[in-house]
Amino acid sequence: MEAKITVDEFNTLVHRELPQTAELGMWATDIGWGTATLRLKVNDSMVRPGGTLSGPTMMLLADANMYAVVLSQIGAVALAVTTSFNINFLRRPPMEDIVAEGRMIKLGKRLAVLETTIFTADRDHEPLAHATGTYSIPPA
Repeated sequence: MEAKITVDEFNTLVHRELPQTAELGMWATDIGWGTATLRLKVNDSMVRPGGTLSGPTMMLLADANMYAVVLSQIGAVALAVTTSFNINFLRRPPMEDIVAEGRMIKLGKRLAVLETTIFTADRDHEPLAHATGTYSIPPA
């Protein structure tokens, strides 16, 4: 099946409704039916003590990625929201651009269950983090 939102439509929606995503340098690069890939340009404001990428930065990207996955199957529903979120940090992240690859696990009438894996942009290494979440879908 074809995704119910295109990359351009998603980027326009998320940058309009959540302007910090544009300011941070986050954008979708691929959206398919129940899948999405987002990229984040890492900068010095995202560093944590020890010179590594901060956990909240990866959490932001993972959550935005899950949002893109949900919209890939329900369309441009701005009020779909996170109801639960869990992340496991798997290794020390370098200060490099990162990508999130997500997929739908189960889509119901009111809830969607998703997963996202975060990698360095070159995908040369093992995953940096793995997140799961649930989104609430508002009534039509």
